[in-house]
Amino acid sequence: MNRIRANGVDFAYLEDGGGPLVLLLHGFPDTARTWSHQIPTLAAAGYRAVAPYLRGYPPTEIPRDGFYDMGTLATDTAELIQSLGGGTPAYISSARIGARASPILCSQRSRSLSAARSSWPSRIARRWPGACYAKHVHRSFHWWFFQLADLPERAIVENDFAFVDYLWEYWASPGYRDAAHIADIKRMLSEPGALQATLGYYRAVFDPHKVDPNLESLRRSMDQPIAVPTLALCGGDDLRAELMMDQTQYFAGQYRFELVPGAGHFLHREKPAEVNRLILDWFGKP
Repeated sequence: MNRIRANGVDFAYLEDGGGPLVLLLHGFPDTARTWSHQIPTLAAAGYRAVAPYLRGYPPTEIPRDGFYDMGTLATDTAELIQSLGGGTPAYISSARIGARASPILCSQRSRSLSAARSSWPSRIARRWPGACYAKHVHRSFHWWFFQLADLPERAIVENDFAFVDYLWEYWASPGYRDAAHIADIKRMLSEPGALQATLGYYRAVFDPHKVDPNLESLRRSMDQPIAVPTLALCGGDDLRAELMMDQTQYFAGQYRFELVPGAGHFLHREKPAEVNRLILDWFGKP
């Protein structure tokens, strides 16, 4: 475990390999260890794989300012790249919450993007009629549930974080189990202040009082077409694939969408060999 300071926050991160930097961004409910199948593979291929714990996810610091909006996450990521690799653009592979911030910083700090399981942030409102089909509302119920005060924090910790078990079982492909990794997630969420901080990413999406007002122009840049070559991945068993099928118009540069058969929401853990092959093929030789 290594540590580095970026954007005023003390970040913990996992690292292996040398060469061009690949920054691996996790989502919720998860930790940097979600990339345990990708880190050694990227290192063996000649890359420097770095997986940080996002702000608010112990052992990374839980900042007092309470900002967890996408502009703040994008700024964290850009400054991490600067601190870890100087001015050299990085490759980025991201999932869920991490994937939602990636488009903001693509043009500034990345040379290629691989993102899993996410519709691009500023596109959600435009696609709202489709996203509001009952099955998609049910699939993403947590976005609304997490807007409530206090109740989510109390519900999630009940019965040894059974809520986390439920999300992983609900979102993963049928029969997939990842008990040791989920136990690690629960240990992280049990740290003082961690649960409220991690839910802060969701609350900042809908509550304008929870976003950093100094980053408004950065958040607006999410509306710009993405010029960086981008590979979007989704599990073939993930319902969200229906919302990701038609995103070509949001990319000004090279864009490729791939479904991974037999995988659900956590495709990088469910089908690591297939996902690793797709990522390495996209990034190319270092």
